[in-house]
Amino acid sequence: MNGTNGVNGSSHETMADEAMPFLTTQPPADQNWAITLKDKVIAITGANRGIGLGIAEVCLANSAKIVYSLDLMDPSEDFFALQKKHPNFKYIQTNVTVESSIESAINSIVEAEGAIHGMVCNAGMTKHQPALNFSREEVEKLFNLNVFGAFSCAQIAARKFIELGVKGSIVFTASMTSYRPNRAAPSAPYGGTKAAVRNMTHTLAMEWAKHGIRVNSISPGFVRTAMTYYVERAPDWDLKMVSELISVVWVQLLTKLLAILRWYASSSNASGARRRLRLLVE
Repeated sequence: MNGTNGVNGSSHETMADEAMPFLTTQPPADQNWAITLKDKVIAITGANRGIGLGIAEVCLANSAKIVYSLDLMDPSEDFFALQKKHPNFKYIQTNVTVESSIESAINSIVEAEGAIHGMVCNAGMTKHQPALNFSREEVEKLFNLNVFGAFSCAQIAARKFIELGVKGSIVFTASMTSYRPNRAAPSAPYGGTKAAVRNMTHTLAMEWAKHGIRVNSISPGFVRTAMTYYVERAPDWDLKMVSELISVVWVQLLTKLLAILRWYASSSNASGARRRLRLLVE
């Protein structure tokens, strides 16, 4: 009887398979794999140098209509070099810790371009020192820029997207320190700011999905820029970053960071309200 039941069970399964064939997750043969920012107007905070400038270069190389750097600092030589190559790279002096300054910058972009489609909340700062040495003022300065400034930029951009009926994209620059301690250059307050940024990404994505707004974050490890080049030159770099298996991190070139951000900012990501990628390095 058991054998008979086994046969019958197999027969039922076969019939069910025939009645409901499996679907494939593979893309169709004519899938368009191109990722483009064609006709998109992108604002990037802190794009006059470092990661922000690299993000701008990737957006411009992928056919963005125009990219604006919203930065408090004056443009660097690297900024002007990129602008020479891409005249559609512009700068608006902006203090992201002041809401009126952000609003003025966003309004100026919309007045000039007729729309805005993407906001990369990248501006930030760090201070590496033992936790016992931080003053309250130093901690507040980090949170004011890295958390409150980032939130204000996202909030003001989202309001403009909704006002214009734009299905916009917001990308936060968080950090690998939002997941784990930075042994080579410790900063508990900095890690706290980036954890806050990464965490609020989830809720903002949930809240704003109904408006067609996508919210994502990237969490880079060490990226070799003018701000971080010295870290790997420290005499105890190998001791801290290689021999301690519990906290292995790699230095990554800026180019390794940016492909995923391009996808986040493009319309190709419109099928998902929020996707995060934990970026360490290949």
